[in-house]
This record gives sequence, C-alpha cells and structure tokens, in this order.
Amino acid sequence: MKRIILLVLPLAAACSSISDISSVTSYLTPYRIDVRQGNFVSQEMVAQLKAGQTKDQVRFILGTPLLADIFHADRWDYVYRFQPGRGEVQQRRIVVFFVDGKLARIAGDVVSSEPGDVLAKPQLIELGKPAAEAQKAQ
Repeated sequence: MKRIILLVLPLAAACSSISDISSVTSYLTPYRIDVRQGNFVSQEMVAQLKAGQTKDQVRFILGTPLLADIFHADRWDYVYRFQPGRGEVQQRRIVVFFVDGKLARIAGDVVSSEPGDVLAKPQLIELGKPAAEAQKAQ
C-alpha cells in the first residue's frame, strides 16, 4: 500500500499545477557550447604588421592563414567566426595582400579597441599610417 501511495503522490502533484509547468520548462533548455572557428586576429597583431614584411614574418605574427588559394598566391584570408551558445554570431575577416613576396596592404574588418567588437563596414588598412588617418582617408 505504501508503494502505491509513493507512486501516485508525485503524479497527482505534477498534474495539479499544469499551468506552472510551462514556466519551469522555459528555464530547462539544453546547454549550448561556444563555437570558435578560424584564426582570431587582434588589433595588437595587426599593429605589428609593417609594409615590406615577408610571408614568413606575417605568418609568425598572424598564424597560418585559413585560406591560401593556389590561384591567388599573393592573397591570404584570415576568417574568424564566433558563435556563442546564446547570442548573435560574430564574424571577422582580414585579407593580407603581398606584392613580390612582401606585405603590401591589409583589407577587411578592422578590429576595434574593445575585444569582441567588429565594425560592420569593411575597411582598408594602409600600412605605415596611423589607424585614425587611414579611417579619415576613407
């Protein structure tokens, strides 16, 4: 008899407040992991680049490019995508161009001083100029 009461009591309690169950299940969602893909390129890393650096020097500073196309050997693409478990996807893209094996220019999303911020407008970073002057020129 005690076993039957122990089985029926939780079921009766669960059925008595069905309207409250929906509020409880809204909090019970599966855990979602943060997914990071590609090469993270920070403002400090971009600041280390100088015009005329070799491909090996650029690879040492930024890491191995995510895309190195054999048809465009003088262009390296660094793509970074961050998808948090909850929230909006962030994506960064930096393209490095070489002329005769030397660094000529950088294009793509400019990383702001705040970590995690990405400017929506793709910009060209001219090497040898301060960032403020390069943005005013555009």
